[in-house]
Amino acid sequence: MSFDERLKNEEVDRLFSAMKTLSTLEEYYRFFEDLCTTAEIETMAQRFRVAELLEKGCTYEEIQKETGISSATISRIKRFLNYGADGYRLAIERLQHTDHSE
Repeated sequence: MSFDERLKNEEVDRLFSAMKTLSTLEEYYRFFEDLCTTAEIETMAQRFRVAELLEKGCTYEEIQKETGISSATISRIKRFLNYGADGYRLAIERLQHTDHSE
């Protein structure tokens, strides 16, 4: 599966290339603290958590109870998880592999 080509441009390439240079969690925290608001970071983290819970087979009700996210947002994340560019799934699988190897 591929990504939406409309997203691709020189500035986004440069941003992603900059992210590839980071190697520790502290470096990511420092970069994202400068790049995003606290709310934006928390929203991205929460969406990723919802994707992980959906992959585990949790129900919308269970996810809402744990995260406080609306069913509409959960549905949107599920749609991207199932029909998106497989970015969530790729990251979840790699993170699970990393978790098991530590």
